[in-house]
Amino acid sequence: MRLRTRLIHDAQPPDPLTGAVNPPIYLSSTFRQFSPGRNQGYVYSRTGNPTRSVLEAALASLETGKTGLAFSSGLGALTTLLENFPSKSRIVAGDDLYGGTWRLFDHHRRQFGVRTDFIDTGSIDAVERALEEPADLVYLETPTNPLLKLTDISAVARRAHRAGAVVAVDNTFATPALQRPLELGADIVLHSTTKYLGGHSDIIGGALVFRERRSARRYAWLQNAVGAVPSPVDAYLVLRGLRTLGVRMEAHEESARAVAAALSRHPKVRATHYPGLASHPQHALARRQMDGYGGIVSVDVRGGKAAALRFLRGLKVFTLAESLGGVESLADHPATMTHASVPEAERLAHGVTDGLVRLSCGIEDPADLVDDVREALRGA
Repeated sequence: MRLRTRLIHDAQPPDPLTGAVNPPIYLSSTFRQFSPGRNQGYVYSRTGNPTRSVLEAALASLETGKTGLAFSSGLGALTTLLENFPSKSRIVAGDDLYGGTWRLFDHHRRQFGVRTDFIDTGSIDAVERALEEPADLVYLETPTNPLLKLTDISAVARRAHRAGAVVAVDNTFATPALQRPLELGADIVLHSTTKYLGGHSDIIGGALVFRERRSARRYAWLQNAVGAVPSPVDAYLVLRGLRTLGVRMEAHEESARAVAAALSRHPKVRATHYPGLASHPQHALARRQMDGYGGIVSVDVRGGKAAALRFLRGLKVFTLAESLGGVESLADHPATMTHASVPEAERLAHGVTDGLVRLSCGIEDPADLVDDVREALRGA
């Protein structure tokens, strides 16, 4: 079956007890046991919940993985992932990451003796140099947050596996509708399900999906032990979001293409970052690796922070708010919002300037979004 059909039907059959076409929300925290150790597959909702199980199976299927695990947030998923790498482990990570991800890597580096080296994973030469020294994990965002840089997942996975490292990819920006890293050689996919998978800015959640069932067993144990699991209601809401993911991603991309094209030609814009632009340095890789370019556009406004803030104040359809991937359009100033935890020198060195604005293009009429950014730039 094709993706838009699978989004509705994969691992989401009608409830066998009642025939309900939507998975039931099982709110019970505990489950009857016939005798100690003899049960119907569930004992306690931290360990496993029927609604969560449906979500985990659906995510695994859509990412073409063997096992999926759901969490209470994207950072909850990442924390559980990092629990598998003890003191003295070495992580090679991209140098353009979501600020919360950078903060967590930095915390582990300082508090638990887990060494993290941040490199430009878009450069295969840089990856090869980094892997000359033993590494346990290679962690990628592609496209990155907020500069929309890309990494050749297949090329990095081949080199990482030769070096004995596990490859994990944050696929939040692309979603399985546009990119499936496990098919390209990655071992683990991470999602903030808060974003496009939920799609309505009404839940917080995360997920890990594994290419091999064997490697997932340890993480399933950690999921229960660490306990960062979602509520059944949040699991249900992500399942609801999955059903419209295909049509939403098409609409997000239509909006983003129009906004990126308008911004790329505007005299008050220094740079427009969007993989769908022919001017993007990795546009050819995006065409080869992805089935679309997504709904995020980042723009560097001429005049620095003051001009960027005037631009943000001038927006009427875009709402100034953190997060992304909802049906409504959102605008973010990374330097003072989502990436404020990254030290200024490091942030600037990687291109996250004070004039950078990240736009999450929603599913409104693209013409209204273009009018909104043009009018806001007039006052910037």
